[in-house]
Amino acid sequence: MDNNKIGVAIIGCGLIGTKRAKTLAPARLVTCADINLAKAEELAKNYKGCTATSDWKAAIQNPEVEIVVVATINNTLAEITTFAAQEKKHVLVEKPAARNAEELKNVIQAVKDNNILVRVGFNHRYHPALLKAKELVDAGELGDLMFIRGRYGHGGRIGYDQEWRADPALSGGGELLDQGVHLIDLSRWMLGDFPHVEGFAHTYYWNMPVEDNGFMMLRTLSQQTAFLHVSCTEWKNTFSFEIYGKNAKLHIEGLGGSYGVERLIFYKMLPQMGPPDTTIFEFPRGDNSWAIEFSEFLEDIQQDRTPSANLDDALKAFEIVEEIYKQSGF
Repeated sequence: MDNNKIGVAIIGCGLIGTKRAKTLAPARLVTCADINLAKAEELAKNYKGCTATSDWKAAIQNPEVEIVVVATINNTLAEITTFAAQEKKHVLVEKPAARNAEELKNVIQAVKDNNILVRVGFNHRYHPALLKAKELVDAGELGDLMFIRGRYGHGGRIGYDQEWRADPALSGGGELLDQGVHLIDLSRWMLGDFPHVEGFAHTYYWNMPVEDNGFMMLRTLSQQTAFLHVSCTEWKNTFSFEIYGKNAKLHIEGLGGSYGVERLIFYKMLPQMGPPDTTIFEFPRGDNSWAIEFSEFLEDIQQDRTPSANLDDALKAFEIVEEIYKQSGF
């Protein structure tokens, strides 16, 4: 496969689709589709030879297309991914990849039947602070891991409760499916599976039938715990992810932009304990996670390798979210 010739179709030409288009190199954008043709045309005009259409099936069936990027709202993620799989196209689909676990299981079957690769857009794994944190964890710098504490939230905006995320028919759920699945995925990436799930989802502020806050306590078989909170009543955009080991602690905060400068703080315990040695890594150059993620997907395809963030990871996140919904009466 020649990466400079591989053709990509983007389905959904809003904010995320536009971001994805900027990070496809060395592949090329062949066509883009949106139910609002004007959006597709606006995106296509920035890429030489790219065509625009309102017919997403036609875009996927374009013979020059080998990879489909699905960047629509949640209610069409599963349908479009399934169709792309049936057309033998590899897919990068935005998280959460469906509206519920049942939809996702049908996608997984279609992907298996057609022997294509699907990567789920858990791009937070590719933020530089989190890549560095994973490197330190894997190198044993923290010793045995004990627990994780994570917070992720934003403040919403006027009319937030009237947007598509507030409609369960379109979104499948609220904050747990928006930012929550990122924290769940990062925690599983560090600690492994969580057979023990406790949590609570509730709508405190926004007038909508989906939750605006989600609280999770997830435990592995060896009782390693992830204590997580996601919120769209945070008021100040916040990302904080702390990983505690027996020898050291890592604290990732900020994601750039309105979340603040991305940094990793490494607190290393001394033999005599007391104040730890502290090393601070700052990453002020902006978010290149989307480009790194897509580049790795190209490698997945070249090597016929199961993507590291895949549909099974999305399904595990859904199972946790749906258990918390069940416990909370949603």
